Amino acid sequence: MEYQNSGMLSKEQLLHLFDRFAFLTSQPDVKKRIADAVNDKQEAVAVTTAIQEEIFQEMGVDPRFGIACLGKVNMAYENDLALLIQFYVFVAKEETACEEAELGPEKFAERMEAQRKLQQQVKVLQF
Repeated sequence: MEYQNSGMLSKEQLLHLFDRFAFLTSQPDVKKRIADAVNDKQEAVAVTTAIQEEIFQEMGVDPRFGIACLGKVNMAYENDLALLIQFYVFVAKEETACEEAELGPEKFAERMEAQRKLQQQVKVLQF
């Protein structure tokens, strides 16, 4: 199989990556995979990057090329606000997956609750 390794990823390809990554990182076995890596003193982001590379392979995209394209999304799609929002949601999901693995379930739940309370306070201040 020949992998795509030139040009830029299409909007459809990026949206597929974002959706697939969100689905996979919500699965218990993938969460365990990331947590196990952290417990083995590996970087959580190395595992999330590997997951992205696996998705690119499924899509017929050279993994290194796909990862390189992610660094160009802001410039290539600067006029597509909807896609950029999805991209930032994707980045936030990766950060959240890493944080959950690094903190563990209890501390992560505490952190999410504190963040939720902070967001509520901000909403109150806005009115």
